[in-house]
Amino acid sequence: MPNKISNDKKYDLIERTSAFGEAVIDFLKIIPKNEITKPLISQCVRSATSIGANYMEADCAESKKDFRHKIGICKKESKETMYWMRMLAREVDKEKDLCRILWKESQELTLIFSATINTLDENNKKSKESK
Repeated sequence: MPNKISNDKKYDLIERTSAFGEAVIDFLKIIPKNEITKPLISQCVRSATSIGANYMEADCAESKKDFRHKIGICKKESKETMYWMRMLAREVDKEKDLCRILWKESQELTLIFSATINTLDENNKKSKESK
């Protein structure tokens, strides 16, 4: 299952976000389907896979503003994934440990994107001040 998420953290965010999306998809396949879990699964797969898709777009951004915007979406989607993992852990108690692993990776991605945004904003501020 989330064997794609390892303790050997990768700094290649294209690979890391893709592996995260794949691990979430693999995990969601084992969740029992019922009237509560179906919408949670649907929301979770959307947000988790959106992280990597938006990072791919950021990687090809046409401007600094576009890059910052796409990274902001990555952060938003990774935070949303944290929420859906929490709801799934609540509903499917026997999968709580796997939810926790994926929740933690989503949190780490959120922190990476937050730091990236902070750096971009600081650099933008310095650039404006030096003019």
